[in-house]
Amino acid sequence: MENQYISSEIEEKWQGYWDRNESFKVDELDERQKFYLLEMFPYPSGRIHMGHVRNYAIGDVVARFKRLQGFNVLHPMGWDAFGMPAENAAIEHGTHPGKWTYENIDSMRMQLKRIGLSYDWSREFATCDAEYSRWEQLIFLRMLEKGIGLQKNLERQLVRRLSDRVGQ
Repeated sequence: MENQYISSEIEEKWQGYWDRNESFKVDELDERQKFYLLEMFPYPSGRIHMGHVRNYAIGDVVARFKRLQGFNVLHPMGWDAFGMPAENAAIEHGTHPGKWTYENIDSMRMQLKRIGLSYDWSREFATCDAEYSRWEQLIFLRMLEKGIGLQKNLERQLVRRLSDRVGQ
């Protein structure tokens, strides 16, 4: 009998095992030394490309190595999905930004899971989610209250402060 690596069977088997057993889920009460690994969050523009694969494979190697060393590794994934790039891409494709963004997130998540990366998917979030963006909005409102909420005002204030320091 010949030993062959049949990727679809072997990868499905282990990815299913990892999902069922929540193999990469972090328990904060775990006594082991903690290790936090965060790569950049991808912008959900559509599909995973080789630049994503390279970046996340490197992080995954580090996460798995640290687990083998006995660390309690938090390796989350998020999506840089807030603002004008999402809106512009949606307009370009003739769809609503929310629909466009969340469909791309679903697609990219599926692709990253197929690769078999060791993320704690229970920690996943998108910067466009209300539970996340409400904090950005709160900070912005506080900036508005202080008179520094508009970018042009902020730039003017920074330039003025720098000028004052240089003049001293």
